[in-house]
Amino acid sequence: MSTPFPFTAVVGQDDLRLALLLNAVSPAVGGVLVRGEKGTAKSTAVRALSVLLPEVDVVAGCRFSCDPGAPDPACPDGPHEAGAHESRAARMVELPVGASEDRLVGALDIERALAEGVKAFEPGLLADAHRGILYVDEVNLLHDHLVDLLLDAAAMGASYVEREGVSVRHAAKFLLVGTMNPEEGELRPQLLDRFGLTVEVAASREPDQRVEVVRRRLAYDDDPAGFAARWADEEAAVRARIVAARELLPSVRLGDGALRQIAATCAAFEVDGMRADIVMARTAVALAAWNGRTDVLAEDVRQAALLALPHRRRRSPFDAPGLDENKLDETLEEFGGQGSGDGDEDPEPDPDPGPDGPGGGGGPAPESDGGPQGGDSAAQPEAGEGGEPQSSGAGAGEQQAVRAGEPFRTKVLSVPGVGEGAAGRRSRARTERGRTTGSRRPQGALTKLHLAATVQAAAPHQRARGRVGRGLVVRRDDLRQATREGREGNLVLFVVDASGSMAARQRMSAVKGAVLSLLLDAYQRRDKVGLVTFRGTGAEVALPPTSSVDAAAARLESLPTGGRTPLAAGLLKAHDVLRVERLRDPARRALVVVVTDGRATGGPEPVALGARAARLFAAEQVASVVVDCESGAVRLGLAGQLASDLGGTAVTLDELRADSIAGLVRDVQGDRQSNRHSSRQSNRRAA
Repeated sequence: MSTPFPFTAVVGQDDLRLALLLNAVSPAVGGVLVRGEKGTAKSTAVRALSVLLPEVDVVAGCRFSCDPGAPDPACPDGPHEAGAHESRAARMVELPVGASEDRLVGALDIERALAEGVKAFEPGLLADAHRGILYVDEVNLLHDHLVDLLLDAAAMGASYVEREGVSVRHAAKFLLVGTMNPEEGELRPQLLDRFGLTVEVAASREPDQRVEVVRRRLAYDDDPAGFAARWADEEAAVRARIVAARELLPSVRLGDGALRQIAATCAAFEVDGMRADIVMARTAVALAAWNGRTDVLAEDVRQAALLALPHRRRRSPFDAPGLDENKLDETLEEFGGQGSGDGDEDPEPDPDPGPDGPGGGGGPAPESDGGPQGGDSAAQPEAGEGGEPQSSGAGAGEQQAVRAGEPFRTKVLSVPGVGEGAAGRRSRARTERGRTTGSRRPQGALTKLHLAATVQAAAPHQRARGRVGRGLVVRRDDLRQATREGREGNLVLFVVDASGSMAARQRMSAVKGAVLSLLLDAYQRRDKVGLVTFRGTGAEVALPPTSSVDAAAARLESLPTGGRTPLAAGLLKAHDVLRVERLRDPARRALVVVVTDGRATGGPEPVALGARAARLFAAEQVASVVVDCESGAVRLGLAGQLASDLGGTAVTLDELRADSIAGLVRDVQGDRQSNRHSSRQSNRRAA
């Protein structure tokens, strides 16, 4: 087993270490979500925490880590008799992003269950993580069906495996720790709220601190065991402090004054539900115990708010997480003098962090507005002012970026046919979850039994197999896998005209509002999104395909306009993006949304070149929609002609809000089929 990097040797990242330690003191806090850029020791710190956790007592031989003092009466390995038990280190179980459902919750042997009536169960990762840590790296990329299972287990403290009337239940109480890079997409709100605390991390900009990071890492790589030995005393001190804080925890008093501050803070920041209040209370108590106190002070409430509320106050997907610390201090001061005396008469945080040690005493949290993620969407308009993409070639007449108009709800745009892409909520697809549409022989492990088809396959062979009694003799060849139809996520590629004609009469504000509305829809439907813009003499990929619609919204907000309209360049650039993405993710189908007035200028024969580029999409049957941005009393109808060349359909900005948008992409397919039918009839008449 490799030697982990010592927890106490992590340079900086005080808030990350404090959040992890508070969960070690009180697992009831509810876990930690660590958000930050790559290369900031997120995974290193989480893996190092497991070494500091106290050992756990388990029933000897129990695969589900039952507590010998209070064994689970429903444990599949039970019932347990009083007797042998053993101590072992707390486990840290890693959940891979691409794990299967059976790997997470466990697998039930359906063949033995049907033929012998026994529950032959192989535990999964949830059983391994019971009374330990469940760590999910890149948790924002986790498939939706795994997220649902995690939500159920976290809410009930147990895992249920159901297979056609046969069920197994076991305890699954774990400390959930997730790390993520927000640039790769956000978490579903339901899972986001399940994390007790959240921490934003970023690499230090101080040269001395960066030098120390490199020095320690190189020393660890040269001799992991020797490096860990040099930090053994510090590790032992933190481990002892965790044990002492756990013992003190039941004695910590949370007075009415602190409770009022907690409730007032949650109300002031308009967080949903009551989970935030409960998590803040548990965190404040853990902070007091960590600092060796039996009373919760105002500084504990303040630090708890900075850790427990930022990810709960987002009102829309594009809101940056974070808290207004001035507002927080005003709220604590306003409610600091009320209630019974519990030490919260001083609402200001104590500059003395308490006992020395990693994260000791709840030092101030990082500025939520200044990190690379915190102010992303709000600061982008300034970043784009006066800027010009290197490949755009925009000349005179370029206008500064305008803000997007108010977003609105759009109807569903879906890709025609039935796909097999990643789970999502947009287009029809064959998936592991959804309504049953048929059966097939299993390819590999059986995951979803089609009971009727299995019985039908086994029934003709019962006499030949010597069946006696009521039991059904089932062989492996009889088993049938249920085929299901659900929804998939698609690649929604926006191709946005940013030329001078789009800037006329502030049209770009309405255009950006429409694209922002479609981005909100893509966020809710778990799509990947990409952004191609064209203006001046060329086109550029403003955002390669990604799961982060936040990043797409930020790039859109900073998009300037001006110059000619190289329509062909924009379409060809989008075609290249789709070609590369097919190699990376061949199962994910694409929906191309072209936002333009249809004009094409610049270069020789720009209109003909644009039509030729559009026909590439039609030849490959790529689903497409043209959002017609042309305005005024006189309309040229160029966007409609472009939609015809693409093999798609056109819709105006006004129609984007209307019910008529429903089924647009379906109409694309219908138009295609109608055109083919008309073409065949014309050929017959000509013959």
